[in-house]
Amino acid sequence: MYTLTGVTKTYSKRGGTVIAVRDVDLSVADGEWLAIQGRTGSGKTTLLQLLGAMLSPDSGVVVLGGKDLTRLPEPRLAGVRAATIGFVFQTFNLIPTLSAQENVEAALVPMRVADAQRRARARAALHSVGLADRAHHLPAELSGGQQQRVGIARALVKEPSVLLADEPTGNLDIDTRDEIMSLLRTLWRDHGLTVVVVTHDCAVAARAERVVTMRDGALSAAAPPRAG
Repeated sequence: MYTLTGVTKTYSKRGGTVIAVRDVDLSVADGEWLAIQGRTGSGKTTLLQLLGAMLSPDSGVVVLGGKDLTRLPEPRLAGVRAATIGFVFQTFNLIPTLSAQENVEAALVPMRVADAQRRARARAALHSVGLADRAHHLPAELSGGQQQRVGIARALVKEPSVLLADEPTGNLDIDTRDEIMSLLRTLWRDHGLTVVVVTHDCAVAARAERVVTMRDGALSAAAPPRAG
């Protein structure tokens, strides 16, 4: 699914250069669940953004499904983000003035899905995360865990092949964290997704098939995939 070779990403900061991602080589198999673990500032979110075609590396190659993302123009990258990759964020990123249903539907607007089909797919996505009865509630009327379920439904409604999650339980209590991770694992299996989760939480990382650790922009030796 993913192959990264020699990927480096730098930022200019206060007249100097910060190396956020340093010469990373990484492969993620089709259907794998990978956790990228590390402290704040280790570069793991930047790496996830490179996987999601939200950033371009300064050097190196990012290949997704046989496509070299570093060579695609922005309109084609936007198409990859819209149709192939689902994103789940720590802060949920829901539009406060839209209902749960409308937030999920919004993910389909760039794909030009017809109105009736868009509504039907959004209802089905909310049902899959256990929120069919909350479709018309605004984000402020939902708990943190429910808001993250809406975020997951918004990612899944596109029927992506890849799900990228950036600290998806960072704003949740322990019990809700465990509920969300169990839900993600069920959806991963049911939908045959490739999942990459960025986290600092060992309990979240432990749900993955494989864990890599990031420190100062570089990946440590990766643990092999777990059986089962």
